[in-house]
Amino acid sequence: MADVAPASGAVTVPPLASAVVVQLRGVRKAFNVGTPIETEVLHGIDLSLHKGEFCAVMGPSGSGKSTLLNIVGLLDRPTAGTLTVFGEETTTLDDRALTRLRGHNIGFVFQNHHLITAFSALENVMMPMLGAAGFASKAMRQRAAGLIENVGLTAWQNNLAGNLSGGQQQRVAVARALAMNPALVLADEPTGNLDTRSADEVFALLRRFNQEQGTTVLFVTHNPALAARCDKTIQVIDGLASK
Repeated sequence: MADVAPASGAVTVPPLASAVVVQLRGVRKAFNVGTPIETEVLHGIDLSLHKGEFCAVMGPSGSGKSTLLNIVGLLDRPTAGTLTVFGEETTTLDDRALTRLRGHNIGFVFQNHHLITAFSALENVMMPMLGAAGFASKAMRQRAAGLIENVGLTAWQNNLAGNLSGGQQQRVAVARALAMNPALVLADEPTGNLDTRSADEVFALLRRFNQEQGTTVLFVTHNPALAARCDKTIQVIDGLASK
């Protein structure tokens, strides 16, 4: 793996004595709270994720997997329970603090890559750094180029994202998720729309970064063969989690 310069403006997460990156205790999530159609999706989730773990999340559609990932990624708040991320209890943080914690320390890879198709692969990878710093710099471009090299797309770095294949776009999405050198990467079925070969390549990239850089990964998948290659698997069924 090529050496990659640190992300500009990244927040350094202090070492955790227990090496627990994420801890959920009794987390519940309901929608339409206080209305006749109130629906609870998560029913008291207890979960710990340690530094350097590569954890699969499996379960049928509608079981609460994506809701769980959104809560861990600080994109949504639990209705009840506690969520501790990087040693900080988050349920009392305001939106600005959550945005800062999420933006600097959590990377996301989605099933639909959400690239800006009118921008180049390199520009897409730079986006998280631009968002954090508010301006472009040579260091950002160098880091983005290094990440593009690490996902094997140097020859395509100036191509518009919309002109790349599905597998190439997802590799760009992986590089973008790593732009801020996050301690935690959340991947929500990133291989779900890919053919077998491309899916294996994307999984292997995430696994390589996990093993070589100690990045913690929470990986949602319906593929039991990929889940078997993870350190552990959490089953989410009817809003409850079990190992």
